[in-house]
Amino acid sequence: MPIKIIVTEDGSHSLFDDELNEAYHSIRGAKGESMHVFVKNGLDHWLAQNSDRKTRVLEVGFGTGLNAFLTAKAADNCEQKIHFTSIEPYPIERDVYARLNFAENDREIELLSTIHESSWEKEVAITPYFELHKTSTKLEDFNTFETFNIIYFDAFAPSKQPEVWSPENLKKCYNLLSSGGLLTTYCAQGQFKRNLAKVGFRVQTLQGAMGKKEMVRAIK
Repeated sequence: MPIKIIVTEDGSHSLFDDELNEAYHSIRGAKGESMHVFVKNGLDHWLAQNSDRKTRVLEVGFGTGLNAFLTAKAADNCEQKIHFTSIEPYPIERDVYARLNFAENDREIELLSTIHESSWEKEVAITPYFELHKTSTKLEDFNTFETFNIIYFDAFAPSKQPEVWSPENLKKCYNLLSSGGLLTTYCAQGQFKRNLAKVGFRVQTLQGAMGKKEMVRAIK
């Protein structure tokens, strides 16, 4: 897959897929978007009401590892145990992820490296508070008996990978969530929101990230 590193407007790196003609994150700010959509409106929102137990997160689209990295930092900062499962059918190579500029100090460099270099298809304790399970598969083929509290839905846009955003996959996500669990994503497309509602979600349209008008949080 032809991948190149780009610099987004907040200074953080993203990747650009020439084949799909699509960036992995908002060009207005990769780190800013991930913090707003997934950490603030996903993880923080959940923990504000459910900080008394281990939190289980499912990510659709490991990509650059940015969401896992920011979630691991959040887990350590608030001393909250988080189990993080991430689906990625096309993992990036070491010569790409080793050049990403998400880390700001030596400790963060080590954390990001550990996240990327941890084994696939097994659970790995990254820190005392953050456990990671990366699996190289598509959402359509993902099978588990586990349920999750939060889903980070961070696939490429519906116009680029419509099959990932299908009603069947959204129903699968609904079934993978615990009662009261939430799905959060940068996408606020009208048909997507209607499909979420149709499979049973209560849909919330929120302020988008980095100047974008809207994003979505959906509650089971």
